[in-house]
Amino acid sequence: MPVPTNPKIEQKRTQVIWKRSRKAKHIELNDHMVKVYVWELPVRIFHWINAFSIIVLMITGVFIGRPFVSASIQEEAYYSFLMGWARYIHFFVAFLFTINLAVRWYWVYKGNEHATSNPFRLSFWKEAFETIKYYLFMKNNKKHYIGHNPLAQLSYWIFIGLGSIIMMLTGYYLLFEPQPESIYGKMFMWVAHLFGGDSYSVRSWHHLVAWGFMIFTVVHVYMAFREDYLQRNGTMSSIFTGYKLERKKETLGEPNEK
Repeated sequence: MPVPTNPKIEQKRTQVIWKRSRKAKHIELNDHMVKVYVWELPVRIFHWINAFSIIVLMITGVFIGRPFVSASIQEEAYYSFLMGWARYIHFFVAFLFTINLAVRWYWVYKGNEHATSNPFRLSFWKEAFETIKYYLFMKNNKKHYIGHNPLAQLSYWIFIGLGSIIMMLTGYYLLFEPQPESIYGKMFMWVAHLFGGDSYSVRSWHHLVAWGFMIFTVVHVYMAFREDYLQRNGTMSSIFTGYKLERKKETLGEPNEK
């Protein structure tokens, strides 16, 4: 026998389980066009800190793994501390990368509708599949998205989400591996068992995912320029201003819930 429920209580319970996202602010320019504040300031700050971190971590990481520059004049190590500085910068930026990602995770919950993503919805995967079909030339058009389309969101979950977690776990394990008896050494001891059981396997995962990040970055930049050229909606400038130029009908007619 079904138990009668109070609609107000059910609505409140739903909001606790999955908070409804905020609609993005918009400015009406004329009868047809609006400026949509797609990327809020925390998202833009995260984007540029993340881009900076990935580039610096990649350059210093490659140097640490295979030094491609050395002192031309033999002298005391104190004056040729290049490897030491590369390691210091790599570790410092790694901490910056971690804090930046933590703030972005918070903004997934707190941000507007374009800062959030929910891969647990069936419609998310259906729309991602439809977008894949478009890019494989299996259909001539795709649904218009003001923010990231589901396929782009999926790539962020894989690379920026899962990839970042792998990089942080393997990186911190390698950092504290020489001090296994320290608090931090014990905190990350289990990581080796998760990624192959020895230091070489953990290091291999760290390198493999790092190169995955580089491939993702190249594709990401290409897709951003492509979107800007085809849609003429200011995708590239929105990375700085947060605003995109959209048709009023598509913007205001978009459902409140993804």
